Amino acid sequence: MASKHVGIIGAGLSGLRCADILIQNGARVTILEARDRIGGRVHQSTVGNHVVDLGPNWIHGAGENPIMDIAQATGAAMFDPEGGEHRSFSPDGQPIHHELNSKVQDFVWTTISEAFEYSNRHKDDIPAEKSLLDFFRERVQQTDFSTEEKSLCLDACKLWGTYVGDQVDRQSLRFFRLEECVDGSNFVVASTYKRILEHISKPARESANIRLSEPVTAINAPPRTTGQHQVTVTTTATTHTFDEVVVTCPLGWLKQNTSAFTPALPPRLHQAITNISYGRLEKVYVTFPRAFWHNITTPTETKSTVFAQFLEPTYAPHPQSIEWNQECLSLAALPSPHAHPTLLFYTYGESGAEIINSIQGLSPESPEYKEILTQTLRPFYERLPGYDAASADCVPSAFLATQWQKDEYAGNGAYCNFQAGVVEADRDIEVLRSGDGIGPSRGLWFAGEHTAPFEALGTTTGAYWSGERVARLICGGRDGSLLDADASGL
Repeated sequence: MASKHVGIIGAGLSGLRCADILIQNGARVTILEARDRIGGRVHQSTVGNHVVDLGPNWIHGAGENPIMDIAQATGAAMFDPEGGEHRSFSPDGQPIHHELNSKVQDFVWTTISEAFEYSNRHKDDIPAEKSLLDFFRERVQQTDFSTEEKSLCLDACKLWGTYVGDQVDRQSLRFFRLEECVDGSNFVVASTYKRILEHISKPARESANIRLSEPVTAINAPPRTTGQHQVTVTTTATTHTFDEVVVTCPLGWLKQNTSAFTPALPPRLHQAITNISYGRLEKVYVTFPRAFWHNITTPTETKSTVFAQFLEPTYAPHPQSIEWNQECLSLAALPSPHAHPTLLFYTYGESGAEIINSIQGLSPESPEYKEILTQTLRPFYERLPGYDAASADCVPSAFLATQWQKDEYAGNGAYCNFQAGVVEADRDIEVLRSGDGIGPSRGLWFAGEHTAPFEALGTTTGAYWSGERVARLICGGRDGSLLDADASGL
């Protein structure tokens, strides 16, 4: 390995972990990163004076999960939101009574579990065009709920879109099983992913040649015919040659840049890239002078809103053809000293696209940006307990919206998902993971969350594992088994 020069395209978690394993095994590593920073979609910014994650801010599955291990080892603060108050609002904007809300939420999560089980058990028989929403509709009709309760259940089920980044009427039931994550609870990284990124990136920062602001424009990976085989990568700055190249670019980038590869990618690999879908998940942070909704005292107890869901809001102006369900997480509920008076709205699919399109090209500091997001989100936050239109505490002091759909290096979207109509999604992922044989034959490998093990697709854990696996294969490990590299990353 000492003489092998490996190029890694992309300095996200998969590329950084791949570099770590390669370096441990004596390879020379160069990372080509299009942005002027490392981390990819793991990135922080500020809203007001508060540091927030623009990309992932959860760790999905606290079981055998290296990201959780790294978070704990680095002292990153974690938060389990499940114990907090979950409020829901009906289409007319009224709070849904606690008992009814519990009934609705129980139905949602029970049905999600049943959908995973059904998808696993009947994967060969479910029609490709059948959606997750179809399954919800069938299940709710089997209950003895009232018409109003059934309607609320279906509205609440649609907010599964915040997990997959698009509407559930587009989510494949047949391949819903591929959305099932690592076992264990899901945690918010209260202190942001900053420490986790610093830890994962340390070996690369110390020992790799990281070239920032070098978007890749062409990759020439001919078949191996001699011992002098090389892969040529052209960027906007220069041309590089490597013995092996690992492409960790997001799936959305691959979809839009398959012509960058010479010779052309094998037909089945090209087909897999085309078949797998891409989500449209966005976040909007809204910071206030004070968390007016937090620690609301009633005659019998003090309650703190952690989650709020707004179901099919008839009171919020929006295009009538677009699903407008919204969900927010209270960052005032985070543990000290990480709590701050901010609501994090998760928006997805056509709703997310509509919001992001409305602020495109505007500075977050501009009056127009703030006015648009105020008009969009005030119908929701003004329904939270403690809101007083006359109070300065209830007037947002800052907004910050992600715009991944406008980010070409993110592939103009979020993470991979599996939409109704896909026929061989499991095989497509396996082809992406294996590279359809081009790794050994052309020195070209693929990594990223879209090439992860099924239980970690679309997650930071999956990105991390995917980079690790490819590095092991390049190092000579059969089926990605470790040679002398540290498996934990700690």
